[in-house]
Amino acid sequence: MSNEEIQADEPPRNALVPPSGDPTSIFEAFRGIHSTELLTAAVAHFDVFTRLEGGPVAADRLREMLSLGERPFVVLSTALKAMGLLAADPGGQLELTSLAREHLIDGRDFYVGDYVRLAADNPSVLAMVESLRSDRPRGGDTDEDGAAYIYRDGIKSAMEDEEAARFLTMALAGRAANVAPLLARAAPLEGSELLLDVAAGSGIYSAALLQANPGLRAIAWERPEVVKVALELAGEYGLGDRLECVSADMFVDEVPPGVDAILLSNVLHDWDVRECRGLVTRLAASLPPGGKLLVHDVFLNDELDGPLPIALYSAALFSLTEGRAYSAAEYRSWMEEAGLEPGEITPTLVHCGVLTGVKV
Repeated sequence: MSNEEIQADEPPRNALVPPSGDPTSIFEAFRGIHSTELLTAAVAHFDVFTRLEGGPVAADRLREMLSLGERPFVVLSTALKAMGLLAADPGGQLELTSLAREHLIDGRDFYVGDYVRLAADNPSVLAMVESLRSDRPRGGDTDEDGAAYIYRDGIKSAMEDEEAARFLTMALAGRAANVAPLLARAAPLEGSELLLDVAAGSGIYSAALLQANPGLRAIAWERPEVVKVALELAGEYGLGDRLECVSADMFVDEVPPGVDAILLSNVLHDWDVRECRGLVTRLAASLPPGGKLLVHDVFLNDELDGPLPIALYSAALFSLTEGRAYSAAEYRSWMEEAGLEPGEITPTLVHCGVLTGVKV
């Protein structure tokens, strides 16, 4: 689908100019609410610290004690470790830190658990507790308005509604506009000819990469209602026929012929491990030898114990999608299983970085 007909009369927008100030602190402040939600859930609803008072407990055993699925347990335990309240002992068992033992065990001289419990009935805390117990995104019930960022049989997706899709796409485009210039510098696309931008959103990442690589063409895959937004923005960036915006289902549709580079920017964190592994494998299989798969995302520590801002972002992802934040080790393992050789992470902005896997 061409976007020539919607080219703007004004000079094309430049996607390569970075912001003069780093907006990371704004995102950290915005996501900070999840620290309250998770800490209060752990103290007032799951009694995490009381359960560990007697000594270290294997992670799987603690998960069973809390009656949590694997994904919610990883989200909760990662955040508590990042807060300095839980730690893994040399055998991998979870135990209380001295900070938690002094302040979150009832009866201790400096106990503050009852102070934390003041937020126990806060609506956002209760919503997080319900998400942790059900392992479902908010809005994921079929009788609700719909989950924002996912689509699946039996779950209504807000991304299939034109007005909701436009609002959510442009909301995410605000972050993307800040990050895209840094991604264009960090992405190793020299020699690549055709990029597939999977779940491209507004298409701003494609715009930046095309402006930075004059010999590159790109195809942006998205859901039908989002493609409408991407087409409009492609016109504003003056990309002509270099960017093709196509309605597609990334889990089903075949990769177009000639693609030698694939971008997954802030995509995999919306999905659980099985879907992530399957998507990476399927996309990698379509690449020629030397082709590149670029994962642009946030990265937890390989030990799943922080950093705290990313652990809190993981909680946001958990509550809105079927995914969470993943570690570099997890991404690298999926790449290696798919026949890719992963490199090092190059930072971009707002805690993101790009990890490139090359087809062997």
